Amino acid sequence: MKFNFDSLSYSYPSRRNVVFSKNGMVATGNPLAAQAGLEILKKGGNAIDAAIATASTLSVVEPTGNGVGGDAFAIIWYKGKLYGMNSSGRSPKNLNPQDLIDKGYTKVPSYGVIPITVPGIPSAWSSLVDKFGKLELKDVLKPAINYARDGFTLQPNVSKLWKAAYDKYKIELEKDNIFKYWYDTFAPNGACPKAGDLFKNPFLADSLEEIAETNSDSFYRGNLAKKIVTFLQENGSAMELSDFNNFETEYVEPISTNFEGYDVFELPPNGHGISVLMALNILKHLDIKNINSFESIHKQIEAMKLAFVDAQKYVTDPNYMSVSISDLLSDDYSKQRASLITDTALTPEPSDIIKGGTVYMAAADNEGNMVSYIQSNYMGFGSGVVVPETGISLHNRGANFSLDPNHDNFIQGGKKPYHTIIPGFLMKDKKPVGPFGIMGGFMQPQAHLQVLLSTIINNCNPQDALDKPRWQWTGGKTIEVEPGFDNNIAQQLMRAGHDVITNTQSTNFGRGEIIWRNDEDVLCGATEPRTDGCVAAW
Repeated sequence: MKFNFDSLSYSYPSRRNVVFSKNGMVATGNPLAAQAGLEILKKGGNAIDAAIATASTLSVVEPTGNGVGGDAFAIIWYKGKLYGMNSSGRSPKNLNPQDLIDKGYTKVPSYGVIPITVPGIPSAWSSLVDKFGKLELKDVLKPAINYARDGFTLQPNVSKLWKAAYDKYKIELEKDNIFKYWYDTFAPNGACPKAGDLFKNPFLADSLEEIAETNSDSFYRGNLAKKIVTFLQENGSAMELSDFNNFETEYVEPISTNFEGYDVFELPPNGHGISVLMALNILKHLDIKNINSFESIHKQIEAMKLAFVDAQKYVTDPNYMSVSISDLLSDDYSKQRASLITDTALTPEPSDIIKGGTVYMAAADNEGNMVSYIQSNYMGFGSGVVVPETGISLHNRGANFSLDPNHDNFIQGGKKPYHTIIPGFLMKDKKPVGPFGIMGGFMQPQAHLQVLLSTIINNCNPQDALDKPRWQWTGGKTIEVEPGFDNNIAQQLMRAGHDVITNTQSTNFGRGEIIWRNDEDVLCGATEPRTDGCVAAW
């Protein structure tokens, strides 16, 4: 028979349960990738090995959100200590912002070679496996290589996002022939693959094998680096081979705040995870206990708006920030911002501080190790630039740079841009509770906040915390809500001055996973219906 049904149409409500296990767990947005991670756990790998097996498989089976040519961040609990990893790249060192201004750009373009920064994902894979893993990279990447070589079936939400990219790059192709290589790779014979179709990417399989055999060295100093840089230079990029040669994954100290007895951890800038902590700190000065009431949701929205505009003003490469992390997390700052919140919606303005798209996965093993990991090409497939005969699509993270010379995030050579992808980690009484994350661009910190409040204040199980209908601030006084959001509260928000819009695209509200561990070392995982998610347990 043929599948003639619509894999994206569901007439009746469905419920997912949390998943429990003891030996290990992988939770992510694609069942093929989750099973790849579980396979590595069963072969003797630990949570870190499983995380990279899952992440590399996601780069194959979900190219609509990530790929070899993107960036990665992680928070790792390993042998009783918390580590932070930042594997995001810099702009070309010879990039001249004046060239963009002279060409008439008023903002950094989203597509083409200009927004491409040095990708950090391959280095993240090899560095994490070397530092924390039990297996070799060539063993950990084997499931991804097999899926690229032998083919994989498209999941429903992946097919929807793939079609959106197919239509989007058609417009870009009319402006620049560089986008033809995206169609050669991801729409062979001119056809966009559909849900349930088998798709193969043999060139990507070759690239992954080369990354595996050289422990990522080929991508930064060898054959793949030369292919990528040569192609970019031929198409007008300022990228040099030395930009790739000099890339290194950085290990950083996670930042945190204590909220209601829980320690919430995020990574420091250049990512905007700090905005989650800033919003929580603001809410400490307000009464929000009944988190499902209009009064509480209004305050949550206002706190998030204030934290967000400050993050967007000040967060960038930490070497270029005009304020310190301690300034943004100070009690004085949070009190001052909380004092601005009234019973009506405000149009947030950044404070004058006194200076002092994406895939997510979580993994845990029976040794106590846990990983919160996120990687992204940004804006779906990213820049739309695919390097011929490599299968590698390159991200467009540089699109977040500003062209305002007075802005902290002003585009410059050799600089890391403001980043939207943020892994989270929760602890209580100095013990790990576990990893959590919600992918989805500028929705990520807003979803982190909402899931954390449901978890910490309402004691929701992780599935319930993820399933709860969400709101999203999109600028000014505009709030988007999901169709399942309480209509009475939506009406009250409108009367308080919020411009409330119902958005039927569930993927716009984030797609997340959670794994918690209890005192008996039992794991409890969840993934949400906004994605093709799966919790693989052992």
